[in-house]
Amino acid sequence: MEEWREHHKNFIRLMALMIVVLLLGGMVIPAFLTAKDAQEVQAASVQEAPADEGTQDGDEDWQEAEIPVEETLEIKERCDHVIVLDPGHGGDDDGSVSGEVAEKDVNLAVTLAVRDKLEELGYTVLLTRAESDTSEEETRSVVDRVRFAEEKNADLYISIHQEFAEQAEESGIEVTYNVYKTADGSKRLAQLMQKELQLYTETEPRALVADDSLYVIRQTTMPSCLIETGYLSNAEECALLQTPEYQAELAEGIARGVDLFFYPKTMYLTFDDGPSAENTVAVLDILQAHDIKATFFVIGENVEKHPEVARRIVEDGHTIGIHCYDHTYKKLYQSVDSYVEDFEKAWQIVYDTTGVEAKLFRFPGGSVNAYNKKVYKDIIAEMTARGYTYYDWNASLEDASKRNQPERLIRNAKESTLGRKRVVMLAHDVIYNTTQCLDELIEMFPEYEMLPLTEDVEPIQF
Repeated sequence: MEEWREHHKNFIRLMALMIVVLLLGGMVIPAFLTAKDAQEVQAASVQEAPADEGTQDGDEDWQEAEIPVEETLEIKERCDHVIVLDPGHGGDDDGSVSGEVAEKDVNLAVTLAVRDKLEELGYTVLLTRAESDTSEEETRSVVDRVRFAEEKNADLYISIHQEFAEQAEESGIEVTYNVYKTADGSKRLAQLMQKELQLYTETEPRALVADDSLYVIRQTTMPSCLIETGYLSNAEECALLQTPEYQAELAEGIARGVDLFFYPKTMYLTFDDGPSAENTVAVLDILQAHDIKATFFVIGENVEKHPEVARRIVEDGHTIGIHCYDHTYKKLYQSVDSYVEDFEKAWQIVYDTTGVEAKLFRFPGGSVNAYNKKVYKDIIAEMTARGYTYYDWNASLEDASKRNQPERLIRNAKESTLGRKRVVMLAHDVIYNTTQCLDELIEMFPEYEMLPLTEDVEPIQF
């Protein structure tokens, strides 16, 4: 517990420093942050807890962090992506009707707002029907709409509709994808639409719908989804859907989802302290099911205990790096020599077991912590001179804490990510509860492409 108390003091110090930076508008930058990541000073507040020690208490009043909405989207100088927007119904087909409000008209109004926003960003946008009821395009059947998208070699197909329910209180946005088209990106597209629309419109979340009965999203060969942007049966929502202001919010959310589909942010999932016999294998199985590669910073002692798991990490295409041989902080950080001796022992075991000449490493406790403050600069200098690169993190599950229920780990990940464009996420593959929430965590971040760390990735460093 003594080590943890010291670690916790360091955590508080860094938190205080972060607050000073925020209050001064970013004018004060901690010396241990790179210029590249100065704007992400929050990273210093997410410290790794010793895997076998205490936890942080006193946060029963935790509230979910508000994820910042990015106000502006980058206008692409060149964009070859073709988006087909399908305003549902049209012509003699009004769709749902609420009083004098026809679904086909609301669908078209929302679609035109989306088109304008996407074209502003540089996308090529085609509509399955035109603005006039006299046009032949107004009477296109669902078969013709699919054929149109195929003939235009569309990259995405988005069909826009409204919902109608017997219960007048029903409200919100519902997104549907074809249950058999997950591999082509349709599910991820639907997840992005749902997430971004909720952010921009502040609507109540509704569950994502997996379905196989909707022709246009079943028969199209490109990623597709159907968005019901509201309930015409809800008088308040019906009125809102007819306002240009709300249509603009819907357009922003859909455009943001499209943009993130083609130009995702980057997340590097990293796992410390393994391998273990059961939990690391469970992590590997989940990553394999999602076709995601990650990074494992291993402990030499655990590689000796579970060499077959270490070999699988490499065989599955993940990056393997060095954490340490002996995860005892005081022993490890006695001096530069003690650190290097421990590192070399771990490095040799990893090489003998997997054949990998590891170049990446992570300091136990992070590069700046309560145990290495007298020697960390010298250790960094020595390791850099030897050709190694260290990686800290700027988001964390905080799963080394004793209070690590799966739902809490999910909240920690969401809270600490903060919508950054580049995230190095800290987790531990030896923690059982991490395996219980990893699948949900991956599904929670459709806006991120998840990649392994490599020597070419600019490191996040405290």
